[in-house]
Parts: sequence; C-alpha cells; structure tokens
Amino acid sequence: MASGRNRLFFEFCGRFSRNRFAVAGVLVVLLLFVVSLLAPYITPWDPDAIDAYHVLLPPSSAHWFGTDGLGRDVFTRVIYGARISLKVGFVSVGIAVAIGTLLGLISGYYGGFVDSVLMRFVDIMLCFPTFFLILAVIAMLEPSIWYIMAIIGLTGWMGVARLVRAEVLSLRERDFVLAARALGASDWRILFHHILPNALSPVLVSASLGVAGAILTESALSFLGIGVQPPTPSWGNMLTSGKDYLEFAWWLSLFPGLAILITVLAYNLVGEGIRDALDPRLRR
Repeated sequence: MASGRNRLFFEFCGRFSRNRFAVAGVLVVLLLFVVSLLAPYITPWDPDAIDAYHVLLPPSSAHWFGTDGLGRDVFTRVIYGARISLKVGFVSVGIAVAIGTLLGLISGYYGGFVDSVLMRFVDIMLCFPTFFLILAVIAMLEPSIWYIMAIIGLTGWMGVARLVRAEVLSLRERDFVLAARALGASDWRILFHHILPNALSPVLVSASLGVAGAILTESALSFLGIGVQPPTPSWGNMLTSGKDYLEFAWWLSLFPGLAILITVLAYNLVGEGIRDALDPRLRR
C-alpha cells in the first residue's frame, strides 16, 4: 500500500514538473514565504516608521519602491503586507476546507435525508452574494484580521462541500469500502481512513485556488477601509492610501497592485497545475 502511494506521488510530481507555468507558480509562492519570514533581515526599514524628511520619494537605490506620504518605505510595507495576505489566505482557506470536507463527507456517505438537508443548506448559502455578505457582517463587527479570516472561511466552504460529496458518492460503493464495512469498520473510520484519502484531489485544487480568492477578498476589504486597519501594512490599504497620490506618485499604487497580481496569478497557476497532474484523462 505504501509503495503504491509512493509510486502515485512520484507520478504526480513528474506530471506536475512538466507544467512550466505551475512550477513557476510554486517558485513564486515559495519566494513569498521566504521573503515574508525573513522580512526583518531583508530590509533595514521599519514598516511603520514615519520620516517627514523623506516624503513621496520616487524609487531609488535607498528606497527601491519609493516612500509614501508619511515617508515610510514602500518596499518594506509590501514585504510585511505579504505576511497579512498569506496569513489570511491560508487560515481562511483552512477553515473553509475543514468545514466543506466534513460536510461533503457526511452528505455523500449517508445520502438520503441527510444529503438533502445539507445540500439545500449549501444551495441557500450559495444564493447569498458572498462579498456583500462579508461586507455586511464586518460592518457590524469591529474591523479585525481575525474576523476577516473567520468570515471568509465561513462563507467559502460550499464549493469544497459539493466537490467532496461528488467524490464520496462515487467512492462509497467501491470494493475497498464494501470490504471495510464487511470487516466491521465504523462509519467514521471508513470516512476518514478509506474514503477521505481518495477524495483529496479536488480539495487540493480548490484550496490552491481558494487562497488566491481569499487574498483578493482581503485586499478588496482593506481597500474599502473595513479590512486590515492602518498602520498595519496590507496590500489593500496601501492601494487606498496610494490612490490620492496617483497622478504624481504612481509607485504607491503600482507595487502593491503588482504584488496582488503576481501572488494571485501564482496560486492560480499552482491550482491549475495540480488539477492537470491529477486528471486521469491526461495521464500517459
């Protein structure tokens, strides 16, 4: 069993590595992780340090991305903003994947009344415009990074639940599941030991794409002023502060915007690469 799983893993890695765009996406994601973790060692500037003598300086050798209206180094704030974006992306997607996977497993395995109730609840949740639902909830609460992560996760699990349910519906009648049931294995053991490992493929793809969506949502909320609050650097609130200087300080909006674009594109490329590598129709 272990050797078979190892063989499948190496086959997946081989197919994934042949996708140059997906590999490029992985390299960008790894670079973001390294840069965000080593931020204090990469830049000598404090992201919140105000310097009234160096306001709105264009990009130079001293300040690679220039300075903002308070004299803060934009390069430093972009790096520290990566921490916020990555944290929001992974925590919120982790919440969504956990909820969606659990409900999808239960719905697909038990079927019948349980499946009908859970899927109707999913349909109701899908009827709400997710972004406006997040706006309404956050508007009633105090703006906080923790609220943002929780709300994005609690409103983003429906797609995962449907994907997992579809996989479980096809797996629950397989021979290995029937054999485990005949040996007296409990439902929870069958779900988490036999079915879940074989239903993870769409979850991995959805999680990769979900991180990109969560980063975009956090940036949009911060841009609107109800996300991460200044002076904590976030790519969204950096865009907000930069729009007032757009005519003569283009760097304030360009570099945070590029950071969002490159990060979201990288995660989308990784997700597409995982999907193609796991697609049995593309195996040779």
